[in-house]
Amino acid sequence: MKNIFFSASKYLFYFSFIILLILYLFPGSLIGYILYGDLGQQPDFISNPIGTSINHLIFFVYLSILGFIFRSNQKKFINSFSFLFLISIILELLHYFIPNRAFELNDLYANSSGVLLTYLIFKLFRKNRN
Repeated sequence: MKNIFFSASKYLFYFSFIILLILYLFPGSLIGYILYGDLGQQPDFISNPIGTSINHLIFFVYLSILGFIFRSNQKKFINSFSFLFLISIILELLHYFIPNRAFELNDLYANSSGVLLTYLIFKLFRKNRN
């Protein structure tokens, strides 16, 4: 049962990572286009003071959880903290160059905070488990 869980988390991690790349590198908001018919409109799923950056935080927490679960079974760079943290920064910086996308500092903070928060929680969990 444990192997099935790790195998499923591995495939879900890679699938989610590909979805993340598509959403981040597409020139415009694919989700905004699907929901509102407008590539320029970002969806605001959760009403909050930081706006759409909460979507970034939630997705990077989700992706990091999958990566760290998979990493606990296999030591690979692609789902390590360093890789996820670098990706969270690089993808937001690429918005400087992608048409119809805009770099936002709040999104950068949300991306990296999602990875960092998940990493710290996993470290605390492991420390308390031992």
